[in-house]
Amino acid sequence: MLTDKPSQTILQGIFIDMMKLTANVLFAMVAIALVPKCAQAQKNKGKRKHEIYFSWGYNTEWYTHSNVYVDQPVLGNNYSFRDIKGHDHKGWDDGLMTKAFTIPQYNYRLGFIFNKEKGLGFEINFDHTKFIFADQNARIKGTFVNKPVDSTVAFNAQNGFFYYLNNGANFLLFNIVKRWHVYESKNENLKINFLGKAGIGPVIPHVENSFFGQKNDPHFQLGGWNVGVEGALRATFFKYVYIEYANKLDYARYSGLRIYKGTARQAFGTYEMILSFGLTFPVGKRVS
Repeated sequence: MLTDKPSQTILQGIFIDMMKLTANVLFAMVAIALVPKCAQAQKNKGKRKHEIYFSWGYNTEWYTHSNVYVDQPVLGNNYSFRDIKGHDHKGWDDGLMTKAFTIPQYNYRLGFIFNKEKGLGFEINFDHTKFIFADQNARIKGTFVNKPVDSTVAFNAQNGFFYYLNNGANFLLFNIVKRWHVYESKNENLKINFLGKAGIGPVIPHVENSFFGQKNDPHFQLGGWNVGVEGALRATFFKYVYIEYANKLDYARYSGLRIYKGTARQAFGTYEMILSFGLTFPVGKRVS
């Protein structure tokens, strides 16, 4: 049997050319993939590995309806106010510059980005929120002076009722932070980032209340725990100064709140909007 050697040679040549072309395409793809990383590595060379930031701002919030449970064994009371409405007290919308900057509903953030490449960090997150339960008709159900009760009371100060976490419902969270880069100008004088945050921590309320004319001694206390998630859009100017707008969801459970001859407990959800101004600084060793 005869072999067509010229045809075999041509096929071998085509196969070799295809292999060379495939190798060149693969090389080009790898090079294209590596160029941005190399450029980014070159861009980051000499920069510090970590980052710290601090911000101060003000907030407004809305609360879910909730129940306030009152336990006063000495008085024979164990009742609850059902499905009550709470509201905030902004403070910053009424003469912000004429009062101490810690009186309105403020918040601060202190964060540390420990991995700038992956955008991972840790943050101390505090919100001085205010919760006010007053000036409404409230259903009371349970036991009052050792007798069953299920009725409605005019819950207002003139009638001997108020319930304030007005010097702070005070959410403290220890957050894990993830940062995504959205935009950066060529000269790096404008950066826009999105930050996602989630954490857990204690609540430190200032408790002030009166039930049936019996007032407690107003005080701060460690009063339970809360969990929260937050999304924030941050614009950084000239590398160090930023403004941040955030939306936050929080769930807080209060217990052992000291009242007249007893304790109270409560749980509610919060939707919060926050506007902050801050500073950010690079720290740590430089990228080699």
